[in-house]
Amino acid sequence: MQIFDTFVQKLKYKVLKEVASHAYADNLQDCYLDIPKIISPGPRSELRCCIYKERAIVAERVKIAMGGDKTNPNVVEVIGIACDECPISGYTVGPDCRGCLAHRCSTVCKQNAITFDERHRACIDPDKCVNCGKCATVCPYSAIQNHTRPCERACKVKAITQGENHVAAIDDSKCIQCGACMYHCPFGAIQDKSYLLDAIRLLRNRISNIYAVVAPAISAQFTHAKVGQVVTALKRMGFTKVIEAALGADMVALEEAKELEEKGFLTSSCCPAFVNYIEKSFPQLAAHISHNPSPMAALAKAIKTLEPDAKVIFIGPCTAKKQEAQKANVKPYVDCVLTFEELQAWLDSRGIVLNALPEEPLDDASFYGRIFARSGGLAQAVAHVLEEKHSDFILNPVVCDGIEACRIALLKKDKNVLKENFIEGMACNGGCIGGAGCLTHGDKDVGLVEKYGKAAVHASSTEAVEKYRADTGE
Repeated sequence: MQIFDTFVQKLKYKVLKEVASHAYADNLQDCYLDIPKIISPGPRSELRCCIYKERAIVAERVKIAMGGDKTNPNVVEVIGIACDECPISGYTVGPDCRGCLAHRCSTVCKQNAITFDERHRACIDPDKCVNCGKCATVCPYSAIQNHTRPCERACKVKAITQGENHVAAIDDSKCIQCGACMYHCPFGAIQDKSYLLDAIRLLRNRISNIYAVVAPAISAQFTHAKVGQVVTALKRMGFTKVIEAALGADMVALEEAKELEEKGFLTSSCCPAFVNYIEKSFPQLAAHISHNPSPMAALAKAIKTLEPDAKVIFIGPCTAKKQEAQKANVKPYVDCVLTFEELQAWLDSRGIVLNALPEEPLDDASFYGRIFARSGGLAQAVAHVLEEKHSDFILNPVVCDGIEACRIALLKKDKNVLKENFIEGMACNGGCIGGAGCLTHGDKDVGLVEKYGKAAVHASSTEAVEKYRADTGE
């Protein structure tokens, strides 16, 4: 049984499940407007001020679950009607203001944004305030505080601002599609586009083999079932074969070790949000990004090199993968990207109960490929490859999980004060197991990743890749 972190996540699940169910019933286009009434039957509202607004917001969620705004290139969208309850970000005066005589707060304000009421207590005009914070610094009672909206606080690249009517607005030139804003918004006003309908169409209109490429972060996801049961479920859904994205990670580890030896310094290319961050915030360092594709793209390319007509659907915890799949150098190989959230809703729409299924093996990758799911796994894999090759190159990595840690490392490199020769960057805290598309957003048990890795059949990335090539004749 799926346990939800919040009502927001549960609502998203309900919408996805309904959309998938109606797609299989071939009546989605006829009755998608009825889904809001199914989810919010009324007569009383459960989550909003009235049943009409609640249904209106659900209707917007349905649109995003069906692919979202086709004119918006970003895979993350704001549901404007749902974003109306958060206080405006900025400095405000609290009840601790004593109306003192010093008026230091107004003295330091160069914008004349501070006035005083009849009780001599400070008031800040938000239209004049530039959020410099000087008033808060000098207040002897700490009565002035800076309030930031959850989405703005969660966005470490400052891509979210207050747009028209104080509704959240996303700056696509800064956004890296990490999805942090989505699960930090307490009203669920920000959501990732779903390509679940594309996946359903591929399976129902089968014209070739369809591969499910599953991210190694699955080891810390379906804790109510075993990985082998998820494999069985995917095959019952119609996939020809289920293959580990960790095998792609093994491929990347081999090539990244070789590239690092040749160039002497690299930043990793496995996390698309991290790559986006470098390209948008540190373009001067973009030349150092590894030229190797991500594990998803590497494996998908290998599959389609052997079977040009095959279809590849990636399933993982990452919203940024949806954006990566639209890139010109990835789009030919990856046909669709789904999150674990979407997979759970899809399975439930078909009445598939995971823990009631038998297990099927998933044994494509090595220990080192599988631990890419957690922070530090990539660096560890590259180190092992160098050791296997008896290389003289001494790997000195800096492992960064979370954009703030990535920023520090990149700033040091930009100023030529970084001692390390390899930056492993992961946008999400903890690595992929902390992705925005996870089933839950609490702390993940890294031990589950280690356990999954140790259960691998292959002892090294070299062994896993050689076995794949031998089996496929690549």
